[in-house]
Amino acid sequence: MSMKRYVNLNPSQLLVVIFVISISIGTFLLKLPFATYDSIKWVDALFISTSAMTVTGLATVDPGTTFTLFGQMIIAFLIQVGGLGIMSFAVLIFLVLGKKIGLKERLLIQHALNQTSVGGVIKLVKYLFLFSITIELMAMLFLSIRWVPQFGWSKGLFYSFFHSISAFNNAGFALWPDNLMQFVGDPLVNIVISVLFIIGGIGFVVLVDIWQKRSFKKLSLHTKLMIVGTFIMNLIAMVFLFCIEYHNPYTLGGLTFGEKLWASYFQAVSPRTAGFNTLDISQLDETSLFFIMILMFIGAGSGSTGGGIKLTTALVITLATISFLRGKNEVVVAKRTIPSSTIGKALAITMTSILFVILGILLLNITENQTPFLDLMFEVVSAFGTAGLSTGVTAGLTAIGKQMIIFTMFIGKLGPLTLMFSLATKSKDKIRYPQEEILTG
Repeated sequence: MSMKRYVNLNPSQLLVVIFVISISIGTFLLKLPFATYDSIKWVDALFISTSAMTVTGLATVDPGTTFTLFGQMIIAFLIQVGGLGIMSFAVLIFLVLGKKIGLKERLLIQHALNQTSVGGVIKLVKYLFLFSITIELMAMLFLSIRWVPQFGWSKGLFYSFFHSISAFNNAGFALWPDNLMQFVGDPLVNIVISVLFIIGGIGFVVLVDIWQKRSFKKLSLHTKLMIVGTFIMNLIAMVFLFCIEYHNPYTLGGLTFGEKLWASYFQAVSPRTAGFNTLDISQLDETSLFFIMILMFIGAGSGSTGGGIKLTTALVITLATISFLRGKNEVVVAKRTIPSSTIGKALAITMTSILFVILGILLLNITENQTPFLDLMFEVVSAFGTAGLSTGVTAGLTAIGKQMIIFTMFIGKLGPLTLMFSLATKSKDKIRYPQEEILTG
């Protein structure tokens, strides 16, 4: 590809190219002899690199026992870059070097951060780094209170550092084979890790809006929907899982009442793309697994470190449906009318996402026909929602199955519309045709 053609790529195409290059570099670094204790296959290096860059958390090998300190540092770096955005790091470098950031770069940042306008994107990136670094350092200090006495200074500080980055960026990578199951009743670990991925998943636009206005009445409609929607969804999820799993001897059944509350809370908020687990996911009731799939598909907030179709997308479609059923022509919430273009975009995102997930489940069921269907379905939805939760089938996937999950994680991070826009060519309609009704429903 010539430099001229590279420069002429639209933001969607350029974003895809940059992501592919970054994942490729990560794959090469993870395949280096001193990155692992024992050699791993190229497909596994590619899988971990993609999972880290897309902040998913699915893993075909155990990160804690497979990778050396160098390899784990590479994973942490990929998570940070993937979570905060490649273009955000590029902006930081430009600012440090005193370089001018042109309109094309601003358009690319706007696209990468899913903003509605170019204005203020550079300021948003500055706030993004300020919030991220501050929150991660604070979390690292809190976690070190728990882990330094347990593991010693060097290991305790590194584990605190690694899991702070992994949690804030909603990656879900942990350095223990059982993820965080050994801390199921630990208040400090539960609170710090969950607060990190909730803040990271609520969206940088929301954080900046709260920081600047500091009054609920003055907040934007997007921020209000995210705050209220996140609280309601998390509360419903916690109560649901607590009731369904209460007597399950393999999950909540053997825990004390206090541990049941902590486990229900953590496992309720984690599916929204965080990927950490304090319960054995493979032992959850099928009803709980299906409910978690819904949470993973919806995902976190727009412009956040998380994936999924995004909570606001689901809310817009829900509100539009309610308005239609009530016979209203406009969608009004909090004395604000949601534009029809926003409703159309939400519908397009949801439908293309459903099609990608269905196709992924269908294909994976063909290549992994010995694996239970529900486990495969869970794996695909988790990959698409960049959630990282698994019933334990990831390591046993065939080479083709791993590549399909890699592609699904890639689509889930960038978004199906970004990929489709990168392949499509824009054309303006020069002719308008008369309208005609068709029968629906």
